[in-house]
Amino acid sequence: MKVIIIDDERKARNLLQVLISENCPKITEIFEAEDLPSGVELIKKEQPQIVFLDIEMPEHSGLEIMQFLDKDKLNFEIIFTTAYSEYAIKAFQLSAIDYLLKPVRATQIQEAVEKAIKLIGKSQINIKLEELKKSLASSNFNKIGLPFSDGFKFVDFNEIVLLEADGMYTKITTVNDSEILVSKPLKHFVSLLDKIKTFYKPHRSYLINLKFIKEYIKKDGGYIVMDNNETVSISKDKKEEFLAIVQNIG
Repeated sequence: MKVIIIDDERKARNLLQVLISENCPKITEIFEAEDLPSGVELIKKEQPQIVFLDIEMPEHSGLEIMQFLDKDKLNFEIIFTTAYSEYAIKAFQLSAIDYLLKPVRATQIQEAVEKAIKLIGKSQINIKLEELKKSLASSNFNKIGLPFSDGFKFVDFNEIVLLEADGMYTKITTVNDSEILVSKPLKHFVSLLDKIKTFYKPHRSYLINLKFIKEYIKKDGGYIVMDNNETVSISKDKKEEFLAIVQNIG
């Protein structure tokens, strides 16, 4: 398996090369480039499966890679390397694009490479890059990237009715009644959506969009009915908090 490292700092390239060589046995060839244009030429020539791409380079940001390659040539996975702020990291997470925070550690490399190998050929990297650029250009994050069995889907927060835990998976229901089974546990989405005020976790198995609550039923210990008629349990210790929240909705 081939990888290309594109980074303007020689030390950063050397460190990545060592970490990849020592921790990723499936990678057999490693190539390097010091800027985006020469990196793109290497990509065309070597056809790598994974590209490690620095974002902050002097002349061309790593995010500009789509300006150099046709969409149908983006048939590799990208792992960004960055020293970006927490604000930008949220954009990466919502766009479901993998990143390594500098200084890079061995465990990060292993996890990122394993994840990338599973996604090769089905992650629609061009769509994810477009969404990432939009998110970074605006403080208004309004979409989340959802990997599922057939590929990738971006969904507006306002279209998500509820998220339900299903073992190590999460079932996500949207306003058009479609269900998406995502290979991430519910806690992943609880963390990602914690700053979006309309989402609330009334029970360990559910994360709901408060905008789509239809009614609250007191009997049988109390439960919520959503606009799509799905019922959602409420934990005993959350009941008081939930009732206080819904009284202020409007």
